[in-house]
Amino acid sequence: MIKNYFKTAWRSLLHNKGMAVLNIAGLTVGMTAAVLIFLWVANERSFDGYHPGADRIYSMNTTLPGKNWAWEGAAMGLADGVKKEVPDVKAVTRLLADARPVFIVRGEPQVEQKCAFVDVNWFRFFSYSFIEGNAAAFGQDPYSLVLTVSAAKQYFGGRDALGQTMRIDSLNYTVRGIVADAPANSSFQYHAFIPIAALVQNPQWRANGENWGNGDYRTFVQLSPGSRADAVAAKVSAVYQRYAHDDDHSTVIELEALTGIHFDNSHSDSIFEHGNREITTIFGLLGLVILLVACINYVNLTTAKASLRGKEVSIRKIVGAQRRQLFLQFVAESLLVSLFSLAATLLLVRLCLPAFSRLTGKDFTGALGLPAMWMVLGVTLAAAFVLNSIYPALLLSSFKPLNIFRGITVLRVRDGVLRKGLVVLQFCVSILLMTGAVVIYRQLRFVQKTNPGYDREQVLLVQLPIQVDPMTQASDVLHATQALKQELLGHSGIENVSVVSQPIVQIGSSTSGADWEGKDTSVNTKVAQLSADGDLQKTLHLGMAAGRWFLSGDKADESNFILNETAVRELHIRQPVIGARFRMHGVAGKVIGVVKDFHYKSMHEKTGPLVVFNNPGWGHLLLVRAAPQSAAAAVDVVQRVWKGQLPGVPLEYSFMDEQFDNLYRQDAIASTLVFVFALLAVFVSSLGLFGLAAFAAEQRTKEIGIRKILGATTASIGALLSRDFVRLVGIAVVVALPLAWWLMSGWLQNFAYRIGLSWWMFALPAVLALGMSLAITGGQAVRSAWKNPVRALRRE
Repeated sequence: MIKNYFKTAWRSLLHNKGMAVLNIAGLTVGMTAAVLIFLWVANERSFDGYHPGADRIYSMNTTLPGKNWAWEGAAMGLADGVKKEVPDVKAVTRLLADARPVFIVRGEPQVEQKCAFVDVNWFRFFSYSFIEGNAAAFGQDPYSLVLTVSAAKQYFGGRDALGQTMRIDSLNYTVRGIVADAPANSSFQYHAFIPIAALVQNPQWRANGENWGNGDYRTFVQLSPGSRADAVAAKVSAVYQRYAHDDDHSTVIELEALTGIHFDNSHSDSIFEHGNREITTIFGLLGLVILLVACINYVNLTTAKASLRGKEVSIRKIVGAQRRQLFLQFVAESLLVSLFSLAATLLLVRLCLPAFSRLTGKDFTGALGLPAMWMVLGVTLAAAFVLNSIYPALLLSSFKPLNIFRGITVLRVRDGVLRKGLVVLQFCVSILLMTGAVVIYRQLRFVQKTNPGYDREQVLLVQLPIQVDPMTQASDVLHATQALKQELLGHSGIENVSVVSQPIVQIGSSTSGADWEGKDTSVNTKVAQLSADGDLQKTLHLGMAAGRWFLSGDKADESNFILNETAVRELHIRQPVIGARFRMHGVAGKVIGVVKDFHYKSMHEKTGPLVVFNNPGWGHLLLVRAAPQSAAAAVDVVQRVWKGQLPGVPLEYSFMDEQFDNLYRQDAIASTLVFVFALLAVFVSSLGLFGLAAFAAEQRTKEIGIRKILGATTASIGALLSRDFVRLVGIAVVVALPLAWWLMSGWLQNFAYRIGLSWWMFALPAVLALGMSLAITGGQAVRSAWKNPVRALRRE
């Protein structure tokens, strides 16, 4: 019986090839888009959930509640204290990823950006698949090393990496294990792992780590079954306060679920990749909507041709077919269309995955071999099958000739009304997506074109070396930095050089320990902080609102401060501002200048108070401004000077405008995805409209022939057949535009600095939708009007 259902369904598809092609093409495109979206959404929502016992793993976050300050980490010594004194904690492990060690690869040094220093129990605490070696070997001595498969291939080529020795900084490490690369839904995207025990061999690193005010160590705890996170957090806080001698209990340790880290964007110093829960939800709904739009085509074309299958259904009923059998027959047709679409979808997904991986920054190229991918495909197929089959099968199996002649459907409404409503829905979605693409594009253009308050063009950011070598001294690094700067300034291709503590485009460091004349001691204000030398103003062309910048080489300025305009306003600095007393980091000085506000964070955030000070020991970054039209020459100069001053130390550099663009990478990805899926939704909607227009023209063939014989022009016939469809798209425009305005107004609220919504941003998608519908339906009408009317009138 089942075989007969599918045999009959196959014959029906062959008999209606045109409709079958339209259905399969539209559904394939819709399913492909939905699968890609669902794959990305599933990846985002499953971050770090694959670790055994993930629901009981938490990250320690250190907070100062009274000062509205928090950071993602804890003191190095807290892990040992918790293991001893908190029985609810089953295991503890730590991670530090800020050291940036230098790997010697084939005789050439290079900084491994994705290197993590971890406790020796890291690989037992979290889930890793060892290809070679084991977790126990990693703890044999401090100078052990575990690499991922891709890192081992990069460093050793085709050679066996296990047991090999690698030079890292000035020390030799032995490869004790090879693990599989981290999956795309892991927060721990590291290529190399070294024991923390090796790091603290350096006295400076040990002293820094033993400082209880240092929260750089990402510490994870696994709670015993049945333990409550809030109760354990209180016990951990008590341990911290006792060990750190925090007698006023001003510091609190909070526990954050491992599976919640990915969507926590509250920590500006986070080393983990973060997502946006709201955007993920929106794209999940978008996937469902695009799939629905594709399924509407099948429903519309099937119900539109229902009257043509009246004889078939009547004959089947006369010979004894039951409604259940008819229902299953039409379900089989829907399933066959869905299966053909699934096969085409698999091919398209395979072709699109590399490009989709590049676009999203996630490695989905091997996704077809993962169980999660097939789960996504199965869910998508099931959703498409349900949407495609239930209503058309109910309609056709309940067929009654009299009702069909009246145009009444199984839902007791006229099927023409239902089809028109579905067409309106399709184009509402298309117009919403087109409007969203226009607004998002304009906002990103606004961000890129708005003057951030500094000149970022032709500025190189050169990372100064930070090594874990026990022999490295801070004074040596400072001396090398000054020598490097002076030699660079001696070249004609270099306009200016400045030393700062962190990138200007994203200042994440802040303090609440500043003091000034007239400060309200009851309010703990957090201010951003930046260390810069006397050349930063000239290097970035910063504007001064009052006073002056630091003087190069002036020791007296090392105890002075510069505020931005917002700091003067929000901190209520007394007039006159220039010369006002200011104190920070134990240094007492005065305000010597007020710099004009510049965007030191993304435009998602409002510019806040900023304090600039001049401490040479805080310099970690060189800003090198190339002379006009000399960017390439400046890079060559930096490379030559670096090699001469710091032989054996790898050079890390990037351009400031690249870092600026990285601030809005997630927005750019969202913009591109919306644009692509808007095009796909428009394409799918167009296929459906094309099919309905072709069917309408076919049904009115005789009418068109009579009108032509009576003198109707091609234009008038085109207007006749196009009018109803254009009217439907017009209704979609009226419905979609207010909704688009509301949605995009809400999205723009995520930016502190944003564009205003203009009428043309909504008019453009509306005109495109109306023009497209007119072109499709008009084309079908003209095609019908050109036919010989005599042939049309001879048809039965």
